[in-house]
Amino acid sequence: MTLTQSSKKTSGFSGKALILPISVFLVVAFSLGPIIWQFLTSIKTNDAIVAIPNVYFPSFDQLTISHYTELFARRPFLRYIFNSAFVAFTSTLLCLGFGAPAAYALARLRIPGQQLILTGVLIITLFPYILLFLGLLEIVKALGLGNNYLALIVPYTAINLPLTILVMRSFFQQLPKDLEDSAKIDGYGTVGMLWKIVLPMTLPALVTTGILTFIFSWNEFIFALTFITVEEMKTLPVAAAQLGGSSIFEIPYGTIAAATVLGTAPLVVLVLFFQRKIVQGLTAGAVKG
Repeated sequence: MTLTQSSKKTSGFSGKALILPISVFLVVAFSLGPIIWQFLTSIKTNDAIVAIPNVYFPSFDQLTISHYTELFARRPFLRYIFNSAFVAFTSTLLCLGFGAPAAYALARLRIPGQQLILTGVLIITLFPYILLFLGLLEIVKALGLGNNYLALIVPYTAINLPLTILVMRSFFQQLPKDLEDSAKIDGYGTVGMLWKIVLPMTLPALVTTGILTFIFSWNEFIFALTFITVEEMKTLPVAAAQLGGSSIFEIPYGTIAAATVLGTAPLVVLVLFFQRKIVQGLTAGAVKG
């Protein structure tokens, strides 16, 4: 082999070796860029925010926490966080509570018209939920559920339930049926077997599905904006969207950025806390697919 050919191979190898780290860096930068920008905006002074040219990395004298203190001083922001957490947590529990047994029945039992049921569930999953808005509005008005947490919890549960059923059914199908047969021999009924044996083995699927449901319920805006008008019952996305300055000509960029950071932080913490289970659930789902 000549020296020229050897150098070509070496240079080619070096170029290919750089593709992966550069690609990873670009993807990470693209994903984290808006988040980092929002965080920096939330801790910059107003002068630094409106400065021209832009201040990308503020100096020490351009840092402040006044946007966060102002956020809690002007509005009951802790109450908004509680409202979002309560609605999201309750709808997630209801989705898993109803979705897991339904998914198990579709995965293990022979139900008449099972394929038709699965087709209907899939169609509902693909249906844009925003098209249900006017119908839900009439139902909320007819039942007098305006300014009631149920006006959000029930729609969120109904919207996320089909996805929960499909995901959980896929995981139930992966479990060896011999385990369930052994449990029946040991005297477990269907409910006891599902609660004590099957569900613990599908914990990654429960966590993954639960987080997807929680994120949707936490971030949903249109229903929360329309069905809840009492200030003390508003959720975090609505409260953040309605932040205003001291006059109609002022846009509180720093305060809005602080609200965005506070609204995103719980989701980031939740995903980081359950990241191992999420990876296990996604990996198992990919293997099944």
